[in-house]
Amino acid sequence: MILILSQPDDGHAAAMAKLLERRSAPYAWIEPGAFTAQAEVSASLSPGREIRLTWHGREQHVDLDAVSAAWYRRPTPVQADDRLSDAECQAYATTEKRAVLTDLWESIPCRWIPGPPSTLRRAELKLFQLTVARALGFELPPTLITSSPRDFFAFYREHDGRVISKLPSSGAFINGPLGHRFRRFTEPVRHRDLAHAESLRTSPMIFQAYVDKRVELRVTVVGDRIFAAAIHSQATRQTRLDWRRYDPSHTPYTPFELPPALAARCVALLRRLGLSYGAVDLILTPDDRFVFLEINPNGQYLWVERATGLPIGEAICDALVDGAPAPAAHLPIEGSRHDVD
Repeated sequence: MILILSQPDDGHAAAMAKLLERRSAPYAWIEPGAFTAQAEVSASLSPGREIRLTWHGREQHVDLDAVSAAWYRRPTPVQADDRLSDAECQAYATTEKRAVLTDLWESIPCRWIPGPPSTLRRAELKLFQLTVARALGFELPPTLITSSPRDFFAFYREHDGRVISKLPSSGAFINGPLGHRFRRFTEPVRHRDLAHAESLRTSPMIFQAYVDKRVELRVTVVGDRIFAAAIHSQATRQTRLDWRRYDPSHTPYTPFELPPALAARCVALLRRLGLSYGAVDLILTPDDRFVFLEINPNGQYLWVERATGLPIGEAICDALVDGAPAPAAHLPIEGSRHDVD
């Protein structure tokens, strides 16, 4: 059986469920955030027998011992139990439930896509993934992660003010009593921003030297299968600095063939991070250099698939149903150049 861990309104999970149904592959879609009054979990051990794991939810009974593959998509966090009126008790109970669920997922001896939760948490660390990418031979933009105004000013001067900033986290945060969600994209550091450098002492930032772009590349890796798309972000002002400011009617997305050495390096990056899936963001510069920006271990892919026709969902389904993708042949990872068609 295949286990999908995600929120109930996740379009990616819904699309995968349809693919699994077409193949008559049994699956269970669990919402971890329902682990309050709506669900129960049990893990039992006794001498001479293996661990027994079960999940009981609304109209669900899942024998987790029968899980052959799990997709850790976008699970909801455990919510506070409103049966508890005391805030401290709610916080304590939520912490305990979160600990049990984390332990539960790590104890399922199955294939994980993109990886088990602990692997994902590590792979999401920006400095860590940049360090691994550099060791594998990726070119990186000069980067500073700092809470020091002094170090920031030195970096800014070193690169003649051609510097961008981004958050060390996912870029989304909640502010205010109404829980409004905001998103911060990659932004240029403008001269007026220098007056706020002292704020770094309370909230560190990532700074990178600006890299001129010919196109940006979204490279989705499933096992050893590569699905690369060119994002022509320079075609519109809205996406010039960050293609996540989507402007699909003016920003073309096209399939792209990576040089074999670069494709092998992307596969090696996932393996070094312990992942079986990941979305790698690269820049192809006007002088044909490939520059690594980051890897999203659980990046969205439906928008790429719909814009380019690349069968990413089918590849993930293959990995879930048929087993782990076969290991890639040993390929060189020396640098290479490639032109956009």
